[in-house]
Amino acid sequence: MMLILSILVLFALIIVATAIKIVPQKQVKIIERLGKFHKTAEAGMNTIFPFLDTVRATIDVRERITQIEPQPVITRDNVTMEVDAVIYYVVVDPVRATYEIQNLTWGIEQLTLSALRNVIGALDLDHTLTSRDMINGQLRATLDSATQQWGVKIMRVELKTITPPEEIKLTMEKQMTAERTRRATVTQAEGEKSSAILKAEGSKQSKIVSAEGEKQSAILAAEGQAEARLRVAQAESQAIKMVAEALGTTGSPAQYLIAQKYLESLNLIAKDAQKIVFLPFEASGVMASLGGMKELFNATGTEK
Repeated sequence: MMLILSILVLFALIIVATAIKIVPQKQVKIIERLGKFHKTAEAGMNTIFPFLDTVRATIDVRERITQIEPQPVITRDNVTMEVDAVIYYVVVDPVRATYEIQNLTWGIEQLTLSALRNVIGALDLDHTLTSRDMINGQLRATLDSATQQWGVKIMRVELKTITPPEEIKLTMEKQMTAERTRRATVTQAEGEKSSAILKAEGSKQSKIVSAEGEKQSAILAAEGQAEARLRVAQAESQAIKMVAEALGTTGSPAQYLIAQKYLESLNLIAKDAQKIVFLPFEASGVMASLGGMKELFNATGTEK
């Protein structure tokens, strides 16, 4: 009797354990009843009917990552290169992901290879190497549209490496070297141009400053000469005034000055030609001037 009771208790425990299903977080279990879809068991504790309900599949609803191994792809200009990629996707409908496709991961990989060949086959080599963002966007849009019926949402597609053939790589390296050389030459030419411009500007400023200095010097020299002439004129004016005061009514200051200048001129001429005798054209006028000077000297002596 005890044996039968123990067997019944054990059987009951097995049934209870079979009826209770614990689903981890971010997972979903597909429950079938008699071979037909019945419900989805969400995270937590779920109960099923033993022998009637079975778990068809456990679906992870977290973001998944699938890597595409390097594959040969031909561009529009008939260049064969190897391309690999990484796909990030999420199962948004576990029921479709279970019943609409036999092998979800393999199906996404094959679909990605087909889309990759179509997208890159429409581009030439240069655009393939420089348009990764555009290629990624086209691949994501194509895959997302095709996998909707599988209950999958493609989050993003990233091309990892694009490897062209060796001869193409050597040609590209030579092109890059030539481009760097050209840029260095242009940079050097720009530097020489800037240096020449700065030197010209410096020479221009130096000449402007020098011209301003010469101008100021000339102005100061002219002002000095004018001041000197003014002083000489003032002195001569004072001298004439003194002569006029000394002569009084006995003579004319003009005759005195004329005679003085006349004698100074004769003295200068006589220094260059000592053997030549010069007679003034108007001797009477000179004698009259000398007579006036004699009267001036006599009048001065008398006053003393």
